[in-house]
Amino acid sequence: MSDEKLFEPESTVCDPVEQSWIRRLGPGLITGAADDDPSGIGTYSQAGAQFGYGLLWALLLTYPLMTAIQLVSARIGRVTGKGLASNMRVHYPRWLLYSAVILLVLANVINIAADLSAMGAAVGLLVRGPQQLYIVVLGGLSVVLQIFVPYERYARLLKWTALVLLTYVAVALIVPVRWGDVAHAIILPPVSLTSDYLTTVIAVLGTTISPYLFFWQASQEVEEMRSEPGQAPLRQMPHQAPAQLRRINFDTWVGMGISNIIAFFIVLTAGATLHLHHIDVKTSADAARALEPFAGRFAYMLFALGIIGTGLLALPVLAGSAAYAAAGSFRWRSSLALHLTLAREFYAVIALAIVGGVAVTFMHFDPIRALYWSAVINGVTAVPIMVIMMLMARSRRVMGEFAVRGPMAWGGWLATLAMAIAAAGVFVPG
Repeated sequence: MSDEKLFEPESTVCDPVEQSWIRRLGPGLITGAADDDPSGIGTYSQAGAQFGYGLLWALLLTYPLMTAIQLVSARIGRVTGKGLASNMRVHYPRWLLYSAVILLVLANVINIAADLSAMGAAVGLLVRGPQQLYIVVLGGLSVVLQIFVPYERYARLLKWTALVLLTYVAVALIVPVRWGDVAHAIILPPVSLTSDYLTTVIAVLGTTISPYLFFWQASQEVEEMRSEPGQAPLRQMPHQAPAQLRRINFDTWVGMGISNIIAFFIVLTAGATLHLHHIDVKTSADAARALEPFAGRFAYMLFALGIIGTGLLALPVLAGSAAYAAAGSFRWRSSLALHLTLAREFYAVIALAIVGGVAVTFMHFDPIRALYWSAVINGVTAVPIMVIMMLMARSRRVMGEFAVRGPMAWGGWLATLAMAIAAAGVFVPG
């Protein structure tokens, strides 16, 4: 039996526009916050340490592109009442769907491993002790929370966990920043055509726009719809569209804005300290450790705590997006609101993704190589998925009267083009 039938809409409609602004934040906020995961923090720290303020302009570019493609994914979920994989299964060949999902799951497991490794190292910076034990405990905690905490409570927990990102704003306010140099670097960016510079630009773009975010936000829109009495797919109840699309726009613009602002401050902090003193870093934990001599122990502790907090936010998104994609491909029941006994396969994928990530950390992998291969797989996977998303979003057969047109469509295609260039750049010899 399909999971859609488990969530029949009731008669009372709850208009989210009438709610407070914080209540209107949900899938977009969580998605944006999860984008600044520990491996992403490592990438942004490397960018700042290597090029100072020279790549801050890239975060201004990624904001509208990231927002456009996430708006597309959210709209597909809310209009159709199905996640991306479920829609792909209906409208596209199975080989294309299975190939994309396999690559997504593989990339997510590698990302989970990199994030857990960074989180374990961050805990070790604060309390010392065996890093591998911390990795196992953190992985186990994430599995337990996703499986046994009810969805509405868990969604609220994730939303408030996003506040941990403010630690990176606080760190940037603690360190000495030459704001005139920052403004100059943004207005007249020191663009270079060297291999290292272009590779870092590609890494920043690939870190910011990732396939797991598409699957997560679309599926979370479905979850939100099911959790609100009286809500249904917009194709079935078009009168709900004005309020819901306004909510999606607000939620996504704010969520992606927070994501890019935090990334901006991480690059800024690394540029103001590590680059100034010619210190290179490989991981987010390296960045935290290197901050202490220049920014003090308080900034060092804030940075380390942020790594742990963002990891706890990102792990459910990485594992959950893999589970939603697999469930949509094989027509399994899929919802964090369902009891374990009603969605065994869905929860099994969540557990296996995190256990797989933990297992990879025991292989003592090189974190830089792990991030590289994750970027390669994400790049290969993102472009065809984004093309398919755009085709679905513009199709009246899929979206009915809510087919995407105008600025959102142009923004989505521009984001797809940018990712295609980034994916091609990954394979260009350095």
